[in-house]
Amino acid sequence: MKKEDIIVLPNPTLRQKSARVHVITDEIVKLIDNMTTASLDWEDSRPHEISAALAAVQVNSLDRVVIVRSDFEDKATREFTPLLNPEIVKYEGEVVSDYEGCLSVNKVYGMVPRHTKIRVKALDLEGNEVRFKAEGFLARVIQHEIDHTNGIVFIDHIRDDTNAFYTLDDKGELQPLDYDEHIRNNHILWD
Repeated sequence: MKKEDIIVLPNPTLRQKSARVHVITDEIVKLIDNMTTASLDWEDSRPHEISAALAAVQVNSLDRVVIVRSDFEDKATREFTPLLNPEIVKYEGEVVSDYEGCLSVNKVYGMVPRHTKIRVKALDLEGNEVRFKAEGFLARVIQHEIDHTNGIVFIDHIRDDTNAFYTLDDKGELQPLDYDEHIRNNHILWD
């Protein structure tokens, strides 16, 4: 898959809930491969961004599958960890707002409140249950992706926050967006 296979708002599929994976088929394995190639193709087209993670819904597949980058700091590390049926079993820490973007939301970023620590349960590609704790940026990324599996996009958390929206300038710096001009009645962002 290519970056063009990643669906973006206002595509209504992004607002649908994904179905649990009951059997890990060849199609699921191929889906994960396709998600990885689409993520990396997207990243290769962006000088200032990395593809931190992707949910299957973002490539128009309503399966509860996400992939999370193995190393957020090094673009040369191009490996992702697949998580099937991921769910947060416990929220911990405090709620902190930080910047988020999304491959399915063009040119809009936001200051989104998320928990700083979470406990996660999922299946690996062999069908084994995995449980782990995530903190900081990893916790934020996983919450963002699990939202996708539930038909929630990050902008939904900040819809009425007039100071939470940003865009990326040509130098890769985030600049505030005028809420009334760019966000409030934006038919691409809101149903």
